[in-house]
Amino acid sequence: MIKRDNYLKRIIDAKDTEFIKVITGVRRSGKSTLLLMFKDYLLEEKIKEENIIYINFESAKYDDIKNYKDLYKYVEKKIKKDKVYLLLDEVQNVEAFEKAINAFKVDFDIDIYMTGSNAYLLSSELSTLLSGRYIEIKMYPLSFKEYLIFNNYDNNNLLDKFNEYLKYGGLPAITLIKNNNELVLSYLNDIYNTIVKKDIIDRNKIKDTALLENIIKYLANNIGSQISSTKISDYLNSNKIIPNSNHQTIDNYLNMLEKSFIIYKADRSDIKSKAILKTLGKYYIADIGIRNVIIGYRNIDEEQLLKNVVYLELLRRGYKVSIGKISEYEVDFVAENPNNIKYFQVTKSLINEDVKTREIRSLESINDNYEKTILTMDKTINNDFNGIKVLNIIDWLLQDE
Repeated sequence: MIKRDNYLKRIIDAKDTEFIKVITGVRRSGKSTLLLMFKDYLLEEKIKEENIIYINFESAKYDDIKNYKDLYKYVEKKIKKDKVYLLLDEVQNVEAFEKAINAFKVDFDIDIYMTGSNAYLLSSELSTLLSGRYIEIKMYPLSFKEYLIFNNYDNNNLLDKFNEYLKYGGLPAITLIKNNNELVLSYLNDIYNTIVKKDIIDRNKIKDTALLENIIKYLANNIGSQISSTKISDYLNSNKIIPNSNHQTIDNYLNMLEKSFIIYKADRSDIKSKAILKTLGKYYIADIGIRNVIIGYRNIDEEQLLKNVVYLELLRRGYKVSIGKISEYEVDFVAENPNNIKYFQVTKSLINEDVKTREIRSLESINDNYEKTILTMDKTINNDFNGIKVLNIIDWLLQDE
């Protein structure tokens, strides 16, 4: 197991605090492995194995634990003495599990860690029970920097390696099978089907699966485009793909897709007023490998893929990300954290003067002193346009943040 140190550090830093640690993210992004790495860390710290309770609810070994009462009884029997570290993998599979979690905190000296592949793990009921008492650690597929490490790649021929990353995505297991294209496609397709069936169709008892799958294809084809349920409905109706599709149903399905972590929505915000605009947000796919298996890999979509990569990287770096509106212009990403704001434009190349003018104009329209950057695949030598930085995307992805 290759350590993903930034995530592991966050868990270790929160160890022995009163908070429940909740690790969320799309399936196969590495949550289970992270939990096992943390278990190894506990053993290295001389925590007795009998005081570490690890349960993976996707294993048939625990099929008898169906509800919170079963879970409580199982854990209660395991507790001997001293402090207990409880590691629960995919715990949302247990009915009303949050009741057991709350009871553990009341009844035992216990430190709890949980993973889940959908946002129902942090449902309103759990949030109410544990209000102010949990920390969410959001886990994403491999960054490009991590992709190089997992493949044991050096920094030579980075463009070729980046193009490989754009094709296969960043799910960790891909690095073990990427030399077999057929196996990669099969693996990604299996993950996609599992997410759609388990986390969306089965959980929400969806009957109109054709509508759901066409919405996913529409999103995959329109990464970084302004999208609304009405636009999707009009497209499906006018092209006679799903006649009479209803925008309210589409809204519900979009919400379900977000909860499964297969897509992320970036809201539009007015840069001057800081207000969130309710319409025409943009959607990004959790992993570009999954996106490519949905609609096929096409070089002509490279700018879409680049924006997807940058969006996910900003999330990894801890920013809240929105699409910026300034007068009649748009800024690709407004990245905010408690201490800073950064503005980004993403384009494949600035060689075309019209493109350069457009990208610079949007950033120049912002009347503040926060950092403004254009990310491009051009090989730049620290170009600067009136204080606006221009960076090569690969170089930026490899920077420490």
